[in-house]
Amino acid sequence: MASSTAAAAAVTSLLPPPVGAERPVPQGRLLFRASRAGSRPLRLNPARHHGLSPAPRAAKAVEAGKADPLNVMIAGAPASGKGTQCELIKAKYGLVHISAGDLLRAEIATGTDNGKQAKEFMEKGQLVPDEIVVNMVKGRLLQPDAQEKGWLLDGYPRSYSQAMALETLGIRPDIFILLDVPDELLVERVVGRRLDPETGKIYHLKYSPPENEEIASRLTQRFDDTEEK
Repeated sequence: MASSTAAAAAVTSLLPPPVGAERPVPQGRLLFRASRAGSRPLRLNPARHHGLSPAPRAAKAVEAGKADPLNVMIAGAPASGKGTQCELIKAKYGLVHISAGDLLRAEIATGTDNGKQAKEFMEKGQLVPDEIVVNMVKGRLLQPDAQEKGWLLDGYPRSYSQAMALETLGIRPDIFILLDVPDELLVERVVGRRLDPETGKIYHLKYSPPENEEIASRLTQRFDDTEEK
């Protein structure tokens, strides 16, 4: 899939340079890179004095060293499972999930300056310029919740120019995750995928069929869920 290859190439410049013995560690089909140099891992240290008798249980305390927020980028072809993995990562690490597509639609709906500019291009059938999307992403990443909790940037950047724009702004992830799925499996997932327009739930005719005929009758297929796309 060209989209996943482009995304992987785009983020190469965003990965932290290897330091000392830090090496990428393969985990199944994903590639996890070691934490950036200088980050502070969470440590739990019992508050006790060496050489003295242990303090009473009521007086014991556990001190937690504050860890830097984790910043993650994830990419993959359509139907590679980004949505599922993002939900799992968000639930485990408490990161703020940011999807560039959702962000673009939200800014258009609320009528922000960036949203108005993006809408003009979309109404003409043109792609939204990188500068506009990068400004949206930058603004969202700088909001207090993302700064405090860390962020999970979903499906962005998608091109070298977008990656370099983020690089210019000093925006880099601690970890980049590429979901590498064989093309034949991607095609099978895509062509069988269906959407319930009332609930927004995603079904698959083979792997996750609708619960009843009523739901099945209203399912729709996205225009880009085709083998060609």
